[in-house]
Amino acid sequence: MVSAEAARNVVGIIGNVISFGLFLSPLPTFIRIVKKKAVEDFKPDPYIATVLNCMFWVFYGMPFVHPDSLLVVTINGVGLVLELIYLAVFYTYAAKQQNGRKKVIYGLGIEVVFVVIVIVITMMTLHTHKNRSMMVGIICDIFNIIMYVSPLTVMKQVITTKSVEYMPFYLSLTNFLNGCIWTAYALIKFDIYVLVSNGIGALSGAAQLILYGIYYRSTPKKSGGNEPQKQTGVQLSSASAA
Repeated sequence: MVSAEAARNVVGIIGNVISFGLFLSPLPTFIRIVKKKAVEDFKPDPYIATVLNCMFWVFYGMPFVHPDSLLVVTINGVGLVLELIYLAVFYTYAAKQQNGRKKVIYGLGIEVVFVVIVIVITMMTLHTHKNRSMMVGIICDIFNIIMYVSPLTVMKQVITTKSVEYMPFYLSLTNFLNGCIWTAYALIKFDIYVLVSNGIGALSGAAQLILYGIYYRSTPKKSGGNEPQKQTGVQLSSASAA
């Protein structure tokens, strides 16, 4: 008989693999930026937001906040490094975009100050794992829910245009699987904060897949393959990797 802890570890490792794929999803965007040596119309906002998300989940998974959450720390630590690399690339090639570099610097600066304030308050005023988990977990869930506004915007566009052109199937599927696997992880050893974020993520992914099934046939076929792909909200690697 496999123990609950062993099952949780296996599920968490699978979740790490799927979430890693999500964190890599913006890679084609940044390869294009490097090749063109310009950021064009791409915005740094999604990646700045994901940095904040990852920092809070890393803090949440620390032994002195929420013990036995190593797999939460590993994937969000990896995600944090990747998002910072993306932003470094963006900053390098954002010279021609108005306020592009300022957004990166000011955005990251404000986030670091905010995270430090939360860490200090948590460690100085809360002295049990339960209270620390509650405070940081609620913050994590709030930011995750806010970040789901991006896919909702794309879903509205799909319904309005009756086209799934800017809602890639495999990214929607991966979002759904990511939400499901981390929901299972949260249920094996009950973690309400991981459950809330990823339960909503699974529902969001399922809704995207349903819309894809409804509007796939009505999506106009491209006549040529040379048109550059537009940036969309679902390029955000912001699924709750926790």
